Amino acid sequence: MQKKPSFLFGTVGTPLSTAKKPGGTVGGIQRTAELGLNAMELAWVQSVRITEAKCAEIKAAGAQHNVALSVHAPYFINLNASADEWPKSRKRLMDAAHYGHLAGATDIVFHPGSYFGRDPKEVLRVAVPRLRDCVKELRANGNPVILRPETMGKSAMLGSLEDTLALAAEIEGVLPCLDFAHLHARPGDGSANSYAEWTAMLTLVKKRLGAGALKRLHIHLSGIAYGPKGEKHHLALAEADLKYKDLFRALRDFKCAGRILCESPILEDDALVMQRDWLKVAG
Repeated sequence: MQKKPSFLFGTVGTPLSTAKKPGGTVGGIQRTAELGLNAMELAWVQSVRITEAKCAEIKAAGAQHNVALSVHAPYFINLNASADEWPKSRKRLMDAAHYGHLAGATDIVFHPGSYFGRDPKEVLRVAVPRLRDCVKELRANGNPVILRPETMGKSAMLGSLEDTLALAAEIEGVLPCLDFAHLHARPGDGSANSYAEWTAMLTLVKKRLGAGALKRLHIHLSGIAYGPKGEKHHLALAEADLKYKDLFRALRDFKCAGRILCESPILEDDALVMQRDWLKVAG
């Protein structure tokens, strides 16, 4: 019997080489399988505009091609939004979770928002009850998706490793999306780019969320350009300074598993590079 891979690899969004027919998400799932990749994140980053019938098609395609699905919810979600703005943010997240579940997605990734210059601990006091309420409603409706606040690449954004772990530790049904490129860019000084620093991060994940969380990692990865304030834009792996092979060694040594989704400008090319290099490191 073939051993199940510890990490599934894929792309955030449909592979760039997806044919025009059938095209779209269903074509992207088919192309993912043809490439030898086995995960894809539906990039609903502008809005959630999809029918239940289309969701059923996507779910069937994922099952047929054995491609694990997740969703990247719209960018315009902010757990720290004003009382007037929060209902709109909440609806975007809940729509992504509702339709994502119908489309066969197990995990809903979202950007948690901005500090607006406030202290992170103060912001979390607002964010935690809001997110807990979202999970409560999803479970009441029989929706089992995991909500995944993403680690963010700019220091002004809600989304440090500590922030995402605090949300996950407080709320059952929430786990982080670890974007290691963002974590490298966030300090703005080239740090968070070594085996020692990544093992420290994984140690913290294990301490706060338990060893089981390391088997259910949802990782975003790409090269990244950054300045003193953090992330500027994503880069191809070969054009960037991210020492991702050292990250892979840390993931191996902590016996991690889950999904690694590529966000590089050359989506599937770098996803395949990552998959190949992971297999070399993991043996």
